[in-house]
Amino acid sequence: MGENTPFDEMYNADGSVREPYRALSEWLAEQPEKGLALMQADAEAIFRKLGITFAVYGSEEGTEKVIPFDVIPRIIAANEWRKLSRGIEQRVKALNAFLYDIYHRQEILKAGRIPEKLILNNAAFCPQMMGLEPARGVYAHIIGVDIVRVGPDEFYVLEDNLRTPSGVSYMLEDREAMMMLAPDLFQRSKVAPVETYPENLRRTLESVAPVGAGRNPVIAVLTPGIYNSAYFEHSFLADQMGAQLCEGQDLFVDGGKVYMRTTTGPERVDVIYRRIDDDYLDPLTFRPDSMLGVPGIFDAYRAGNVTLVNAPGTGIADDKAVYTYVPEIIEFYLGEKALLNNVPTYNCTDVDQRAWVLENIGDLVVKEVHGSGGYGMMVGPTSTKAQHEEFKKKIIARPDNYIVQPTLALSTCPTHINNDVAPRHVDLRPYVLVGDEVRITPGGLTRVALKKGSLVVNSSQGGGTKDTWVLED
Repeated sequence: MGENTPFDEMYNADGSVREPYRALSEWLAEQPEKGLALMQADAEAIFRKLGITFAVYGSEEGTEKVIPFDVIPRIIAANEWRKLSRGIEQRVKALNAFLYDIYHRQEILKAGRIPEKLILNNAAFCPQMMGLEPARGVYAHIIGVDIVRVGPDEFYVLEDNLRTPSGVSYMLEDREAMMMLAPDLFQRSKVAPVETYPENLRRTLESVAPVGAGRNPVIAVLTPGIYNSAYFEHSFLADQMGAQLCEGQDLFVDGGKVYMRTTTGPERVDVIYRRIDDDYLDPLTFRPDSMLGVPGIFDAYRAGNVTLVNAPGTGIADDKAVYTYVPEIIEFYLGEKALLNNVPTYNCTDVDQRAWVLENIGDLVVKEVHGSGGYGMMVGPTSTKAQHEEFKKKIIARPDNYIVQPTLALSTCPTHINNDVAPRHVDLRPYVLVGDEVRITPGGLTRVALKKGSLVVNSSQGGGTKDTWVLED
């Protein structure tokens, strides 16, 4: 797993093309000299026209950027995808069972399988959720599971995103752009569709509506507003599934029910897909200074008059310290071995493990337990001696605040770089919907590190995206 050459998803060691990439390889060979560069320019124009940008915090050249899109798709064979989706489904079922237990009888804590203080003293644990019965017992309805590949049959889960995973709009727009740019390539391959996602999202949300909602539940997407970095996605998803896009001030609570202000008077809302963090959801229950939320919404939720998606308090299951226990969680609730492996993780509160970590910090990845977006982390092999020393001090000062993992040799995919094709490291975020059933969109968002040798794929750190093709049998 260490310094070996990364697995190339397109080429075998002898230089021959792997089966799933055969049609793509032939297609690439037929492209005229500047063909890919022209496609790349067209792609950028499409994304600019659609207004698909993301906010970059603290960057000099204006805040809105188009996420770089790579025109060479990433391809996953049908049998590889079957294996992945079984592992993903197992994981989301176990995590929802864990959430139900943590907010009810806490059997897993009583059994001593997870240390109590890891959960109960955790900032992501939401005591207000104790004893609440969410619709269908589902807490996390929309989940993004970050997966890396290190070999032909070796996949690891890097993290689970159960709060408000973003990026699904890029998955949909990347596909739409590819169909416009390379229709001839689609004709040669049977690619599983992703465009059913908004419809499946709507079905999932309808399936968890409160009992009295009737046949056509009213769905709203709650956004913090236009200054949020994912605002494009909030409006895009509301539009695609025919739901209302609301900000906190558009909603109010009356008689324990939630209403939306409309030009024709108040309209009752049944399901709220919220893209606002727990803390800001309801100034009466959580942060009193929040201007983004809706006063009284949590009581309406507790009373069963509205469904919040995802449920408050789900963050406890995607905490980086809880992540290390997911294989245990799967075994405890499902009585099965985990089908997808976790990345081996060192626990710095353990004296021996900490000593080993401090000794070998130059080869390791250090992550802040509550960090996200590639911030608050250090990749040993690409960091300076000074950074190693700084992170050693941080770990000694607060060993419980960091998890440490080996540097994985992430697989590479051919990527269009300066009118040439070169391998770049990729990861994958499949999107999972959980309601009346588990729906997994075939593929997901492939993020690609565009800098040579870089392993950091986050868009905030200079990464781009690719269309992900799952081939059908």
